[in-house]
Amino acid sequence: MPDRDETVSATKHFVLDTNVLLHNPNALFAFHDNCVVIPFPVIEELDKFKKATDDVGRHARQVIRHLDSLRNRGKLSEGVEWNGHGGQIKVDLGEYERPPALHDDTPDNAIISVAWAYLRADRRTVFISKDINARIKSDTLGITTQDFEAQKVDADRLYTGYIEMQADSPTIDAMYSRKELALDELKQFVDPPKEDPTHELAHDPDEPVVFANQFVILRGGTDESHTGLARRAGDAEHIVPVAAPRRPVFGVVSRNVQQTMALDLLLDDSVRLVTILGTAGSGKTLLALAAALQKTLNETKYDRVLVARPIMPMGRDIGYLPGDIDEKLAAWMQPIFDNLTYLFSTRGAGSQHAESKTVEQRIKALTDSGQVALEPLTYIRGRSIPNQFMIVDEAQNLTPHEVKTIASRVGDGTKLVLTGDIVQIDNPYLDSSSNGLSYAVEQLKNQSIVGHIMLEKSERSALASLVVDRL
Repeated sequence: MPDRDETVSATKHFVLDTNVLLHNPNALFAFHDNCVVIPFPVIEELDKFKKATDDVGRHARQVIRHLDSLRNRGKLSEGVEWNGHGGQIKVDLGEYERPPALHDDTPDNAIISVAWAYLRADRRTVFISKDINARIKSDTLGITTQDFEAQKVDADRLYTGYIEMQADSPTIDAMYSRKELALDELKQFVDPPKEDPTHELAHDPDEPVVFANQFVILRGGTDESHTGLARRAGDAEHIVPVAAPRRPVFGVVSRNVQQTMALDLLLDDSVRLVTILGTAGSGKTLLALAAALQKTLNETKYDRVLVARPIMPMGRDIGYLPGDIDEKLAAWMQPIFDNLTYLFSTRGAGSQHAESKTVEQRIKALTDSGQVALEPLTYIRGRSIPNQFMIVDEAQNLTPHEVKTIASRVGDGTKLVLTGDIVQIDNPYLDSSSNGLSYAVEQLKNQSIVGHIMLEKSERSALASLVVDRL
């Protein structure tokens, strides 16, 4: 049992599971003036993961480096203060009796046993784990148990990138005639806070009327068919009208208002980061690719298109796929090839690229020349990526730390687009609230060079729309 001289006090003891540190190596330092306890089995599990070449291996090595640097300040087994405010990190070497309900001698049970021992020693104990089953077991044992909440957002109230306002017809007409509308003129149409404190405020008075790069759908008060669409460009003090591109974007035409918004952000070179959320078939990847090809091949604004995906397939890893590494990666990137095939087909951009070559030959020529590159995210680490149109597909499978790492690779002149569906997450330790895409959307809203849009309607086919809606 832990020493009884550390009885009930204001200090909480947060016992961290291995998966928390593999999710975010900086979780060590997320508990401020409390004591972070690292059970010794966690150290042994980190040692097993450290040689891996993927993100898990990188995170394991980073945690080990953090702990190694703390050794210079004192003995980890006794606890090391790290922030001058009482924050302490301790590696617990104890071998504790397992609760009677935990029969198997496994690392997970050994880690839970540490939290159970601290609780029995009358310490304020919280067990932190990304593993749902571990949380269920520890909670059943009476241990206060939580997910790692430091980088979670409210997925039910996630920023959509646009708002609707009931305006009047003269205001809408004035916006189009003047080509802009001052933000002050919109304040009269903002709903006042509701009196019932149990309900969400219609508008937070501490927030701007319209965020940077947020879209506004204006609807006539008496005439619902009289509408207007506008966007606050960057941090300007006005909104400007938005319309769908006059010509198809590499053969693609927007099919709904949200797709029009997405294309407006994707084609605006001043918006350096665009996040697009959408259900299956909503067109998020197709729109991003169409804009990337338009900007790179037709307008030569960027040197090349770089498309990357995290290696986190539904089911098994790519190692089970047949063939050598190139063949495995080709299979994993097949959804991107499918979208490229559509864009280069006669139904897509065929009239714009009428060389006497097949679709496959044109795509191969672009990839061979380096104008279009398809890579797994693993290959992008440690690089600087200047003057490229970079798309990260399936970004909902990334942690907040991984999104930060990827965005930090972006060099001068590069536009970064993150696409994904937060309902379809294959990473076992992420959900709609904790994934890196959701976190980026909330943390980066109202930044002058960042834009976001949520695509809500599936446009792939009548069947795809039906399945998304009903299943």
